Amino acid sequence: MKDGFFRVAAATPEVRVAHVEENRARIQALIAQAAQAGCGAVCLPELALTAYTCGDLFLNRTLLAGAERALERLMKDTASLDILCVVGVPVAWQGSRYNCAAVFHQGRLLGLPAKSAIPNYGEFYEARYFAPAPEPQEILFAGQTVWMGKNLLFPCRNVEGLTAGVEICEDLWGPEPPSAQLARSGATVLFNPSCSNEAAGKAAYRRGLVEMWSGHTISGYVYADAGTGESTGDLVFAGHDLVGENGTLLAESSLFTTGLTVAELDLEKLVQERRRTNTWQDRQSGDMVQIPFAYQPETVARFEPQRAFACQPFVPSSPAARQERCQLILTLQAQGLATRLRHTGCKSAVVAFSGGLDSTLAALVTVRAFDILGLDRKGILTISMPCFGTTERTKRNAEAMARELGVEFREQSIAQTVLSHFADIGQDPEQYDVTFENAQARERMQVAMDIANQRGGLVIGTGDLSELALGWATYNGDHMSMYAVNAGVPKTLVRHLVRFEADRLGGKLGEALLDVLDTPVSPELLPPKDGEIAQKTEELVGPYELHDFFLYHLLRHGFGPGKIYHMACRSFAGQFPPETIKGWLQVFFRRFFSQQFKRSCLPDGPKVGAVAVSPRGDLRMPSDACADLWLEEIAGL
Repeated sequence: MKDGFFRVAAATPEVRVAHVEENRARIQALIAQAAQAGCGAVCLPELALTAYTCGDLFLNRTLLAGAERALERLMKDTASLDILCVVGVPVAWQGSRYNCAAVFHQGRLLGLPAKSAIPNYGEFYEARYFAPAPEPQEILFAGQTVWMGKNLLFPCRNVEGLTAGVEICEDLWGPEPPSAQLARSGATVLFNPSCSNEAAGKAAYRRGLVEMWSGHTISGYVYADAGTGESTGDLVFAGHDLVGENGTLLAESSLFTTGLTVAELDLEKLVQERRRTNTWQDRQSGDMVQIPFAYQPETVARFEPQRAFACQPFVPSSPAARQERCQLILTLQAQGLATRLRHTGCKSAVVAFSGGLDSTLAALVTVRAFDILGLDRKGILTISMPCFGTTERTKRNAEAMARELGVEFREQSIAQTVLSHFADIGQDPEQYDVTFENAQARERMQVAMDIANQRGGLVIGTGDLSELALGWATYNGDHMSMYAVNAGVPKTLVRHLVRFEADRLGGKLGEALLDVLDTPVSPELLPPKDGEIAQKTEELVGPYELHDFFLYHLLRHGFGPGKIYHMACRSFAGQFPPETIKGWLQVFFRRFFSQQFKRSCLPDGPKVGAVAVSPRGDLRMPSDACADLWLEEIAGL
């Protein structure tokens, strides 16, 4: 419950059909385990107090009364535990029976959401026993006056962003799940006590439902399934518990197991995503009943998040997914450039080819675009423009790659031109300052632009998303181009794209690409030391792995620096100490704000992922915005 994180559990007990006291004891043990694990809420299966497979025993008053007594004792015996509980129970009221979930907290029965979709097809005969959820009404149950029916919401007074809603089993499988309106009315965490029998292929479908529906409702979705102990006279139940968050599966139990499936939901992320997505707006239904509750202050205060996040959020962790992503992104980049070439009628392209990582990716993308259009690769001119900081290694790699790609290669030193320029402006060539560096970058762009004019072609941009976020680009130098193919690709992903092409292409080209990957990232603007690169970017501005982590969570989710810092400390534990993370976080925010003016006039380039900084696309940020609030927050960490 710090930084917006909220721990939940789906729980499957072993049950005995109609043995309410034994079921109660096992449910109570799981609730205690969930509370001990720091969970703020726990969901148990449909009709868990009686078991789902009681059949015509649901018509018997003895079973119904026993379940009511068992719930009353369960609430009394768990009253000292500060945890929201959702437990399936049958409810008899007036002339009908309802399949309900008892929602209770510290001995108080908050409400009895009832199942709306009553299946009566295939193996299900629920209409024989239960009526669909009625409109909300107050009833007396388990010794308390409580709301029962549909459209019940449970907002938490002291955990920001937490409002619970409940639907039951088949409700999710129907065409209009009740959770849609619950979510639109404010529910951020949806609980589903379920009893879904197992069959071949059903687990995958169930998993897909939870993933899809949590994404559709921009919510956390906790699905607790019945398992061992349910009658197997005709069906088998596997206890398939799932926790989803906005389209992603956070946790899943193995089939045919019991116990807890625990995950941490990010409530702040869910709320931010709803605010960001303007097609999503809360639309409060007039007949919603709000039943608030609150945790003890000490429970909220002692909660410590445990959830770690991917260190490289732009890069899929699965090798198969990573390969698929790389192929798609390379295609997006190439198709974007191909469309621009076709539209302008250009059959020539110029790449300032340093032999570094970014210009290598730009050249690979340009070759793909020419292949798409059926253009001769000789229409691509790669220019190596060595100057004061260029090493033999990068020059050698640039020439080797150009040769293997079948594109034109030209080496054109700019050293004398830059020295002449220094004389013109009175710059001491021994003064290794920002003028010394930027004059080289601007001269390279001037050469590339003018040669592109000679050839009737386009200059292809090389700078990547991470450099744009940090402003690590020379204004009107490598900052500029006629189409910026890498503008949407962060540095951590650039590496994987180049490696993907190295593995795919192989041979001498693959060897050169692998050597590029082993070369330190550098603008090569300062003279080498003993023939080796002297200017290493990550020593100057920080590790790109950290900066890409910061960038993703700032722009994708709108998180503040404090939350990003705590997330990074957990995710990079053992790799970067907290003081290092804090230091580079300060650098990131200072540079991100101060360098916006460079992003405000970027050339066109394709968005390929969830984050982009184009002034015409994702980021509308004033160049004069102050970073003080963000830097003050970091200083206080």
